[in-house]
Amino acid sequence: MANIDEIISKLADTLVADYQCGRIIDEFKVHAQPDKKKVIDILEKLRMIVFAGYFRNGMYKVYTVRNNITMLLEDVTFNLKQQIAVVLRSSPEYENAYTEEIENAAEYLTFEFLGKLPKIRALVETDVKAAYDGDPAAFSTDEIIYSYPGLYAIVTSRIAHELFLLQVPLIPRMMTEHAHSLTGIDIHPGTTIGEYFFIDHGTGIVIGETTEIGNNVKIYQGVTLGALSTRGGQSLKGHKRHPTIKDNVTIYSGASILGGDTVIGKDVVIGGNAFITSSIPDGARVSIKTQELTFRYSGDKTKVDDPHATIERREIDDETWFYII
Repeated sequence: MANIDEIISKLADTLVADYQCGRIIDEFKVHAQPDKKKVIDILEKLRMIVFAGYFRNGMYKVYTVRNNITMLLEDVTFNLKQQIAVVLRSSPEYENAYTEEIENAAEYLTFEFLGKLPKIRALVETDVKAAYDGDPAAFSTDEIIYSYPGLYAIVTSRIAHELFLLQVPLIPRMMTEHAHSLTGIDIHPGTTIGEYFFIDHGTGIVIGETTEIGNNVKIYQGVTLGALSTRGGQSLKGHKRHPTIKDNVTIYSGASILGGDTVIGKDVVIGGNAFITSSIPDGARVSIKTQELTFRYSGDKTKVDDPHATIERREIDDETWFYII
C-alpha cells in the first residue's frame, strides 16, 4: 500500500520547485489580494443603500432610516477603503508609494465614490420605471426590484461604473463579474449607460467596455454589443472598440452589433438575430429576411390556420411537401 504522506511530500516538493519558474502564475502577491467576499458584501450593502426601504441587514438593530443608513455607510466606508488600498498596491502608479500615501488615496477615492450615490439612485429610479413601463408581465415595481435579473445587473453596473471612472483597479470588474455569474448578463464597468435602461430577460447579454448607450434603450436576451476583432490585444486598449446606441432604441434577442465606428441611430428597432457591423440611420427598422419553413404532411390539407401564410404545395419523391412562405 502506498505511503500517502510520502506521496504528498514529494508532490509538495515538486510544486514548490515549479513555483520558481518566474511565470505570471508563479507570483505571490501576499499584500495585493482583494477579498472577493468583502467586495461582494460591499456591493450588497450598497444595494441596501440604493433601495433603503427594500433591503435590510438583519444584523443591524436600528429604529430609524438614518441610523440604518449611517451604519451601512460606516461599514461600506471601512471595508471599501481597505479593499481599495489593497488593489492600489498592485497599480503601477502606487508601486513605490508609502503606506500612508496609499491609505490617503484609498480614503479619497472611497468618499469620492460615496458622494456619487445620489446620482446612482436617480439613474436606478429611471431604470425601475423603464422596466415597469416596458414589461406588461411586471405585476409591480416591487417585483422588479426584488426579482428582475436585468435590474440587478444594471444597478451593479452603475455602481461599478462610478468606481471605474475613479480608476479604481479590479474592484469594479469583480462586482460586474459577480452580477454576471448570477444573471448571465455581462456588462463591463466601463460601459456608459443613459437613463431609462431596460434589460428584458437578459440571459446571454454581453456589453463591451467602450459601448455607449443612450436614454430609453431596451435590450432583450442574447444581445451582443461587442468589438469587431480583438486580435490587436493590448494595442487596442483605450480605443473605441464597441458600438454606440442612441436614444429610444430597441434591440431584440440574439442580435449582434459590433465595432467602435458602428452607431445605431435614434428610434431604431433591431430585429432578432441581426448581425450589424455598420451604422444604422435614425428611425430605421432592421430585420433578417424570414427563412422558408417546410413541413411534410401526408393528408390533402393545402392550407394552415394562419390566414396570412402563403402555402406552396410540391411533390418531392412521391411525397407531398408544403412550403410556408
